[in-house]
Amino acid sequence: MVDAYAMIFRAYYAFIRAPRMNSKGENTSAIFGFCVTLEDLLKKINPTHVGVAFDPAGGTFRHEAYEQYKAQRPETPEDIRKAVPVIKQLLEAMNIPVLEVPGFEADDVIGTLSKQGEQAGFEVYMATPDKDYAQLVTDHVFMYRPRHTGGFELMGIKEVCDKYGLQNQHQVIDLLGLMGDASDNIPGCKGVGEKTAVALLQQFGSIDNMLAHTDEIKGALRQKVESQVEEIQFSRFLATIRTDVPIALDEALLAKKEPNIDSLSALYRELEFNTLLKKLDLPSSPSQPSIPRKPNKPADPAQLDLFGYGEDSSTQNTQSMPTFDTIENRLCQYLLNPEVAFNPYKEPDWKALQADADLWNLYNEVELPLVEVLREMEAAGVRIDVAKLKEAETALTAELEALEQRIYALSEEPFNINSPKQVGELLFEKLKLDAKAKKSKTGQYSTSEEVLMGLKEKHEIVGLILDYRELKKLISTYIAALPSYIAEDGKIHTTYNQTVTATGRLSSSNPNLQNLPIRSERGRFIREAVIPDEGCLFLSADYSQIELRLMAHFSQDEHMLAAFRSGQDIHAATAARIYGLPIDQITKDQRRKAKTANFGIIYGISAFGLAQQLDCSRTEAKQLIDDYFAAFPRVISYIESQKELARQRGYAETLFGRKRYLPDIHSQNATVRSFAERNAVNAPIQGTAADIIKMAMVSIHRRLKEEGLKAQMIMQVHDELNFNVPAAEVERVREIVVTEMQNAVHLSVPLTAECGVGENWLVAH
Repeated sequence: MVDAYAMIFRAYYAFIRAPRMNSKGENTSAIFGFCVTLEDLLKKINPTHVGVAFDPAGGTFRHEAYEQYKAQRPETPEDIRKAVPVIKQLLEAMNIPVLEVPGFEADDVIGTLSKQGEQAGFEVYMATPDKDYAQLVTDHVFMYRPRHTGGFELMGIKEVCDKYGLQNQHQVIDLLGLMGDASDNIPGCKGVGEKTAVALLQQFGSIDNMLAHTDEIKGALRQKVESQVEEIQFSRFLATIRTDVPIALDEALLAKKEPNIDSLSALYRELEFNTLLKKLDLPSSPSQPSIPRKPNKPADPAQLDLFGYGEDSSTQNTQSMPTFDTIENRLCQYLLNPEVAFNPYKEPDWKALQADADLWNLYNEVELPLVEVLREMEAAGVRIDVAKLKEAETALTAELEALEQRIYALSEEPFNINSPKQVGELLFEKLKLDAKAKKSKTGQYSTSEEVLMGLKEKHEIVGLILDYRELKKLISTYIAALPSYIAEDGKIHTTYNQTVTATGRLSSSNPNLQNLPIRSERGRFIREAVIPDEGCLFLSADYSQIELRLMAHFSQDEHMLAAFRSGQDIHAATAARIYGLPIDQITKDQRRKAKTANFGIIYGISAFGLAQQLDCSRTEAKQLIDDYFAAFPRVISYIESQKELARQRGYAETLFGRKRYLPDIHSQNATVRSFAERNAVNAPIQGTAADIIKMAMVSIHRRLKEEGLKAQMIMQVHDELNFNVPAAEVERVREIVVTEMQNAVHLSVPLTAECGVGENWLVAH
């Protein structure tokens, strides 16, 4: 039995940072997430019978009894409302019955059918993240809850009792009656939280017994309970899932059946769910539509067929190689809407692309020529010094073991440092570093990096645990893993993804070279192991503070423009403006805070986020943000104008007309809307930076060819380009690279490219 709305909401918010959009501009996150979760459930459980329960339109008996029931919840996002009828269509195509009873919630429908199912001899699995269902668990009825970290957890009577500290699962109703349920607006007994509610139930067994013996309750708690008897009893009523809904178990209806493949595949095509479509294992697929040829192809299109350009391909994988038409079609669809997954069954709207002069120019002058550049970069590969990586692994493993011993010495007993649960118990129960720390719904304390950073000053062990985690990830994810990607030629041939990110940036995979922790002190081990070919040198060039320079250009803030034009240290200049001091009197700490604010403002950082990064109070962080905007008034004007422009247009765009559609900019849900607003500000800056480096790559590639140089561009990492250069060509290549990077576009402030050369990436950078 599947709780539809709980799963739909969970799926929608799982994609909130990067919503799935189809070519019509529709947000399909909720639909796609629900389908994937349902498919996973059916595969894992393999049930004989299945049904999906929905809440009915209009209110239920709880709303009639209590007008405020769930009234505090924000309005359901429009994209979820639109998703529900589509999901019901999909369920019909899957031959899975939709169960809905007027006046009763899905909880009550599932509660009733679970009881009937158990009586009929079934084992029943209730798939839902909603904790209220724990009251329904029996020896034959189980909760199947999706975990935040992925996968599912099976909860029977023991798991429920252990999780909530109860003697039996029926006490869940009384627990909710006492502590209330904020998500449903059930009041409970004011002043009684989960811990107190559990203690009362452990003492009295039930609400009824507690109310019969309130004289045994100590202190102020007795007065709280005795003054809220009606609230407690009413809250218990609201929290009780009904098992007497007027619906009968229909075994024939619920029996699992084969889906209607024709209907389901048609819906998947319409929704552009290509991954799910492939899994249907259709006998044949529609042929690729033919389209008119376009101008300005790379010199030798046939070569592109040697270039593994599919989302699952690499240079070693020649199983799925696209035609040149397909590449032109991925690019067309991507430019028209970058958040829409490529649909090989749909002909791109070439007329729409040609009608938009900016996008047509990006297609012809940037994206299409870039295909050849990336093909050659992938083929060239990046040479790795395996011996250096082995040395690094040995040295860092010894450092990790030393860290481990220091942590054990401080904790006074060994524990699993890799276990968030054991780390949480050490920090919050044994060391009591935060009296306000509470366990999550999964029964664990949060030990995320954000939480630990906030505790760093309270105990030496916290910093060591953070250090341990960073070092272990560096070793396992990068130092030890990189050799497995090395091909027979001694090089790593990553796959560059040109049509994946919403901002226009390139990404890479197998391995992801753009995610290497190269800027940290320990990251030097990775840079040192990246080397040029024999007889060559490594040349590295990157843009200096390109995103801040773009903020200066877009905002036209006179103070920011002046700092860049005069060649001042922008972070020191920012600090001087904020603190009202001469630039030569700025301290390192003031510069650090200004630097964090500079980059944070671009990404819409909050006072809370800035306080976390600077390890200061929220008050100080808010003051810093206020002072920043007072010092650079045009910046805040630009930020607000971008939000308003996005509200009017429905999209944000780069300096060169690359668009990012923001359908959630008008959402009634504040959380959803705020993500769209941050993207409205950030997308033009990040996207323009991406456009500029792509332009530079195309220009540099052309210049190297024109001059017959043997130097190769071998790696792009965000704002940085890297080259394998024969020793005799170094000075000429350096001149070409710096010139083309700095002249890719002319802004209100100069673009600066810093360039270095050496025997490996570390020395060059």
